[in-house]
Amino acid sequence: MIDLNTLWFLLVGGLFAGYALLDGFDLGVGALHLLVHDDGERRIMLSAIGPVWDGNEVWLVVGGGALFAAFPRVYATVFSGFYLAIMFILFALIFRGIAIEFRDLQESRWWRQLWDISFALGSIGAGFLMGVALGNVIDGIPINSAGDYSGDFLDLLRPYPLLIGSTTVALFMMHAAIYLALRTEERLQSKIRKWIPWTIGVFVLFYLATTVATLYSAPAMVEHVRERPWFILAPLATVLAIVNVPREIRHGREWRAFLSSCVTVVGLLSLVGIGMYPDLVTATDPAYRLTIYNSASTPETLRRMAMMAAIGGPLVLLYTASIYRIFSGKVKIDESSY
Repeated sequence: MIDLNTLWFLLVGGLFAGYALLDGFDLGVGALHLLVHDDGERRIMLSAIGPVWDGNEVWLVVGGGALFAAFPRVYATVFSGFYLAIMFILFALIFRGIAIEFRDLQESRWWRQLWDISFALGSIGAGFLMGVALGNVIDGIPINSAGDYSGDFLDLLRPYPLLIGSTTVALFMMHAAIYLALRTEERLQSKIRKWIPWTIGVFVLFYLATTVATLYSAPAMVEHVRERPWFILAPLATVLAIVNVPREIRHGREWRAFLSSCVTVVGLLSLVGIGMYPDLVTATDPAYRLTIYNSASTPETLRRMAMMAAIGGPLVLLYTASIYRIFSGKVKIDESSY
């Protein structure tokens, strides 16, 4: 049996993992968007995510709400300390969403190029800053005795968080290339299939660099694996999933390749969760770290919310599965396309 605090650690982590899994390929499509120059091909790429991109971002909103309800001290520290960074993320997501919807309102070249660039920059910027935020949570931030962030914005831009941000963008690009190969066909699919090997290569390089940097900067992240050797299954499954992607693409099995990419995303975030537990935010002074126990709501609050999650969670999963089922298959351009 696990306690309520651990349960909510898993639930909040699951929500953010769901966001990375679903909106990750949306952001990655934006990062790859300018690699094609044909307007019709860009419309196909947008239409591949058009019916689902805004629904995917709901996972981020729900994850933030769950964090606020279950661990309010963490919410207060992170959202106030990372305020400027979070504003940049919100502006990036806003311009990205506007670009998707506004691009097709006029057919002039300069208009579409303006929103294509906005879409690409917003996607890359949002993914990068989210990774930087995660890197700071792992690496440690200055927190005072009151639980307040005591640094400034530039303190967040250290080498390790910047490396995590770059790795996040590389991961999303690989995830998106595989998703697009699954949803497109003919000439565009052939072009995208050529992107997959180099997106995998770039991600693997960043992944190896991040692994080495983590062992150096945050050696405590591997303590739980040493204490419980069966945790080694998480990094092993992640590595096997990465290796399986090019194999499935080579055999023309895009769906299996996409599943392997999904396992990679979830596996990497699982490694973060395993390494940090029971911490939620690492502090430069270990005495002020925020854990699932010193930052949690009351047991009664956690219990009532768990009951609500037990009811609402399956409904959200059913709705998400239904939407993806409805809009599955190859993308076709028609009058309703982006």
